[in-house]
Amino acid sequence: MIALYPGTFDPITNGHFEIIRRASTIFQILVVGVAVSEEKQPLFEHEKRLAMVNDVLNAFSNIEVQPYDGLTIDFAKKIDARVIVRGLRSPADGQYEFELASMNKKLADDIETVFLSSGDQNAFLSSSLIRQIAQEGGDVSDFVHPTVHQALAEAYKK
Repeated sequence: MIALYPGTFDPITNGHFEIIRRASTIFQILVVGVAVSEEKQPLFEHEKRLAMVNDVLNAFSNIEVQPYDGLTIDFAKKIDARVIVRGLRSPADGQYEFELASMNKKLADDIETVFLSSGDQNAFLSSSLIRQIAQEGGDVSDFVHPTVHQALAEAYKK
């Protein structure tokens, strides 16, 4: 069975990695979809985000990293995913994620959404928080892969 874990991954964090690692043990094939998401004005260009995600996940044999643009549900249909995996960090994420899952169900009744909750050590991590800390010169090395840490350091050289 193919599952999709979609995101902007600007940048990929250890929280994302945790969800991906766990989902990869549940599903035969996990496609990590890296969304273009220009409306979010990402720090990193799409190609750079793809490269970082590929580098972080290169040890997994059942994970494919693919770019996509447009609606996540349309991409899920295109790759024949039966499941969309979403991570939940806190109850605050729940409202938005349940609304998204409900709309996706209306658009494609045959695709399920599965939620995986973050472990305690990653419950507070978000890409935007990581970017903010890095921008202010803070040490984010405990929260991201070394490749991502280096990319953030280069992006925020002062």
